[in-house]
Amino acid sequence: MTTTRRAFVGASAAAAAHVWVPKPVTGYTAEDIIGPVTPHRAGISKSELETPALCVDLDKLERNIAKMQRTANANKIGVRPHAKTHRCAAIGKLQMAAGALGLCAAKLSEAEALLDAGIPNMLMTTSNLPASKIRKAMQLKKRFPGFIQAVDYSQNALDLNAAAREAGISADVVIDVAVGTRSGIPPGEDAIRLAQLVDKQPNLKLRGLLSYDGGVQHVAGFATRKERALAAIEENARTQQRMKASGLNTEIFSGGGTGTYNIYHLVPDFTDVQVGSYIFMDMQYIAIGNADGQPVYDDFEPSLTVLATVVNNRFPGRLTTDAGAKALTINVPRAGVIGEPGFDYNAGSDEFGSITFKDARKEWKMGDRMELIVPHCDPAVNLYDYIYATRQDRVEAVWEVTARGHSQ
Repeated sequence: MTTTRRAFVGASAAAAAHVWVPKPVTGYTAEDIIGPVTPHRAGISKSELETPALCVDLDKLERNIAKMQRTANANKIGVRPHAKTHRCAAIGKLQMAAGALGLCAAKLSEAEALLDAGIPNMLMTTSNLPASKIRKAMQLKKRFPGFIQAVDYSQNALDLNAAAREAGISADVVIDVAVGTRSGIPPGEDAIRLAQLVDKQPNLKLRGLLSYDGGVQHVAGFATRKERALAAIEENARTQQRMKASGLNTEIFSGGGTGTYNIYHLVPDFTDVQVGSYIFMDMQYIAIGNADGQPVYDDFEPSLTVLATVVNNRFPGRLTTDAGAKALTINVPRAGVIGEPGFDYNAGSDEFGSITFKDARKEWKMGDRMELIVPHCDPAVNLYDYIYATRQDRVEAVWEVTARGHSQ
């Protein structure tokens, strides 16, 4: 019997109808398939950690936190650390215990996660534009009195006032006054008019302004960095003075960062620095130079490292590790290998790091461990679920990266 194509297709479809029955798709979570991810326990040796592993040296971390607070106190300004660096409630609590005014957050979901985890004071450094985020921000304010929201244009201020009224609260607000072009309202008349508008809203309370200059933080050479930082914020400082003179509340004048923590106290009425990377340090900051004119920025110690394992040593002048882009990011400068200044580390591969070198200080064998200083600490931390807090090469604590992936 001859079977035509039409008959074959028809028969196949009929047969398939008896095999395949559509059902609602529910899917499976990662936990259903592989179970919850369990970190290593505290008390084990650092050498027992499976790699790549994100580690922080507690002695160095504590010294960094203490030095920043001590310097700010001496300069008569406050410390308001930026949580985007660590996204970790345990570290935020250490900063608060040392004397920080509160933390900063760039994203609303990040702020919520840390507030829920016990951080009492949070400054939202960016405006929230969608109506859903505005309502969510006002609900956060209702739950957490220490929440402060930034605003940088008039309609957003009006929307915040309406949402605050709906929530039955008075919301604390700061004006985001731009330094550069990334975000914020330009300094001068526009910023003053916005502050006046906020001040007139029945459900908003003006607390002051913030002026963060991200562009100057990594300028190489302290003298150049200082000159640029103070020149860039001059107009913002004049705007703050005009706000103050007109009777507007300017109790907060916040900004600065790790690269300018010892510069911004020279700005009149400046209140606090939004420092982040000082707790960990990374290759980007190490390269900017210190106040003594030295090329290495050694004000703070590199406490954060990624522990990696050598998985191939078979080729002359070359090593391969298990820490690639998914462990380190591909930011530049590249990762640094502790104890091996002549190593060039390329994390361009997803899973593997490729090291090239002319000379090594030791013979590296397969299975050996090495510690890496990350290129840029903020995005590197966001790649991990846990930070292993170590002291004397033992794991003293295992900290969850509380706001990992909270980027909305």
